[in-house]
Amino acid sequence: MDFDRRHLLRLGAGAAAAAGTAALPAFAAPTASSIGTLGLDAAHFGLRPGSTDDQSRVLQNAIDAAARAQTPLALAPGVYRAGNLRLPTGAQLAGVRGATQLVLTEGPALLAGKGADRITLSGLVLNGGKRPVGDEHGLVNLESCRAVRVVDCEILGSGGHGIRCVAVDGEVSGTTLTDIGDVAILSYNAGGLLLARNTIIGAGNNGIQIIRWETGDDGTMVVDNRIENVANRSGGSGQHGNAINAFRAANVIVRGNRIRHCAFSAVRGNAASNIQIEGNSISDAGEVALYSEFGFEGAIIANNSIDGAAIGVSVTNFNEGGRLAVVQGNIIRNLKPKRPSGTDPGDSAGIGIAVEADTAVSGNVIENAPLAGIMLGWGRYLRDVSATGNVVRKVDIGIAVSVAPGAAPALIANNVITDFKRGAIVGMAGAKPITADLAQGGVEGYAHLTISGNRAR
Repeated sequence: MDFDRRHLLRLGAGAAAAAGTAALPAFAAPTASSIGTLGLDAAHFGLRPGSTDDQSRVLQNAIDAAARAQTPLALAPGVYRAGNLRLPTGAQLAGVRGATQLVLTEGPALLAGKGADRITLSGLVLNGGKRPVGDEHGLVNLESCRAVRVVDCEILGSGGHGIRCVAVDGEVSGTTLTDIGDVAILSYNAGGLLLARNTIIGAGNNGIQIIRWETGDDGTMVVDNRIENVANRSGGSGQHGNAINAFRAANVIVRGNRIRHCAFSAVRGNAASNIQIEGNSISDAGEVALYSEFGFEGAIIANNSIDGAAIGVSVTNFNEGGRLAVVQGNIIRNLKPKRPSGTDPGDSAGIGIAVEADTAVSGNVIENAPLAGIMLGWGRYLRDVSATGNVVRKVDIGIAVSVAPGAAPALIANNVITDFKRGAIVGMAGAKPITADLAQGGVEGYAHLTISGNRAR
């Protein structure tokens, strides 16, 4: 036999015989002689790799027995057809990476746990076969579970969400999610979740989405993932089509991710206070690459590289309480003159960095922005911003700043602005330029502006 049974837990002869009956006896605690590399051998329960039958009942019996014994359940290489499997506390399913495949046959989920702690899934291929699972379920569906681990798995062909979590803490790591109909990894009300080193290739609406039903601390860490080809199948003006989306979730960290080709944003924080977006590599974002919007307080957007977007970075919605940010050390280039269809046609595009309130913009390098390298404020929504030590080149306007009635203080100092068309620093009323180049003089007429030490050519 190709699969080496010596690396699985051996059952006693009596238990092996009982596995073929309808009623399984309770398992005694595993002994030293029955410990193997992976765990209890699922074959002893009658599970047959490659069978065309639905093996849900047999596999459920095996899962329950292994959980009672507090021992992993090991599945040999092969395809197993099943559905609506329940994961109790302590359930641990271990397969051979890339070779042990569970295929959904029925039910709203392939694997589901509710109020179950210490669940572990490892080395499994979970195939949804494009069967619909509904908005309220994922191919893997976990609710009110603690200390969850999903590691080294593959999840593919889900007709809905890939992994859906509600009030879950633990980690999803080293897992590949491919061809997901809705959201690849969806989390509501996380209690301390780590999403690390995963690969998402093809999602219908969002790659990773972190939501809280009410605004509050979340603390999910999204680090070192690769996310590509995220669509916007459900439409809207930004709810969908994002590689990473945090909504009402505070203290989320998004760091070191590689993101390519998303319909809307690479990282979108909506009412997500104290979000940290650092060290991500982004190319080909359809709308704003890095977005902190609506009622948030606190955003750090630093040391990211962005190549291709409608807007590089936007820190906006002071009218909704959006304020307090640092935008520092980013490289932003090759911006697009238009936003994707479905957004407000009045929205601007072709801007490197746009901010409104209580924000420091420093040490960024921006190149090829069809409208403006940096935009400070929008109408009267400008307060206490600074743009210092930035390099802006190949733009229409280097730095655009609001001079509309009600605009509050802004500092523009020690920037290098080169190869501009309309002006290095230009006063704006909304999207309309209304002043000559303020880098050449005339700032005296705008008491809220301090402009000094800039090098423009």
